[in-house]
Amino acid sequence: MLEQTDTVKKKKMSITATAVLTIICIIVVIAGIVVLLRSMGKEKMTTPAVVTDKITNIGDKADDLKGNQISYKDKIYALNEDLTTILVMGIDDETYTEVGGNSWSAEEGSYYNGGQADALFLILLNPHMKKTDIIAINRNAMADIDVWDETGNYEGIFKKQICLQHGYGYGGTESCEYQVKAVSRMFHNISIDAYAAISMDAIPELNDAVGGIEVEVLDDIIYPEYDMNLHQGDVVTLSGEKAYWYIRLRNENVFDSSEQRLQRQKQYLTTFLAKAKSASVSDVRTAAKLYKIAQKYMVTDIDAGSCIYLATEASGYTFDMEDIYSLKGETIQGNRFEEFYVDEDALEELIVELFYEPVEK
Repeated sequence: MLEQTDTVKKKKMSITATAVLTIICIIVVIAGIVVLLRSMGKEKMTTPAVVTDKITNIGDKADDLKGNQISYKDKIYALNEDLTTILVMGIDDETYTEVGGNSWSAEEGSYYNGGQADALFLILLNPHMKKTDIIAINRNAMADIDVWDETGNYEGIFKKQICLQHGYGYGGTESCEYQVKAVSRMFHNISIDAYAAISMDAIPELNDAVGGIEVEVLDDIIYPEYDMNLHQGDVVTLSGEKAYWYIRLRNENVFDSSEQRLQRQKQYLTTFLAKAKSASVSDVRTAAKLYKIAQKYMVTDIDAGSCIYLATEASGYTFDMEDIYSLKGETIQGNRFEEFYVDEDALEELIVELFYEPVEK
């Protein structure tokens, strides 16, 4: 079975939210995808959610519920069927090569070359509220994932870190679809309408395409080997490789150090989004430029036409750091690697809050 990489390799390849942040911005900035896809005659990008028995059609009001409604804590909610969900994946494979279409290159004869999804963000585009929400999924979250052996024989469903799901297969569309299925299963079979997976190589080029990102450094980042000497409180403009390392590096000798890094990632995401959005509003060619850059590094089922259209249709969607949600739970030290156990009650509450709307009496 696929296992997480060892500490040395992990330090070299761990992506966290690096490359993913850029494609999130592109999708968020040009976030009218549901309108375009409908106009192209594609099937509506939402389907009814299936959640746990604790939520679905229970309680004294169950007999009064309609097909898309649930009873939760004595209140009735209806699924927001106009919501669009997009899974964004950051893949720890630093080399992107087109092999028979969009695919990361894979070593022949091995079914373990998809690359781990070390960054997972579920993006929710809400046309009713004209806003975007993002759920950050801990890469160590223990989840039911589909497992194959090295030759591609299916072995069943096992409880493992969710980041491992993308590693099965040869990369590209196949691995992305596996990861989408695993995340959907974690969210009680909520529909995921589209996906984008991107390798970390894209960060410097995308960062510089908007003129760099200015931040106030949140914690000391001192790594001479990467030419990083940033101190808490410094105000700097990140360019090229410095942007890449700012949102990638963490002290792996500190337990659960990814949390501190996550704050930097949120900061970078919010700032990048604001700058990319402003540039795209003033010049729609900016969105096209960003997409063209990202396309070299990503596998997605979102086409370029959709992205360009979104730049003009949904530039008014709101988004800030408060709209980034993290799953609640507990991190423990497993036999070899850290394991994050999701608080299921908190997850159910989040599903109701973001995917459903209260029904007025």
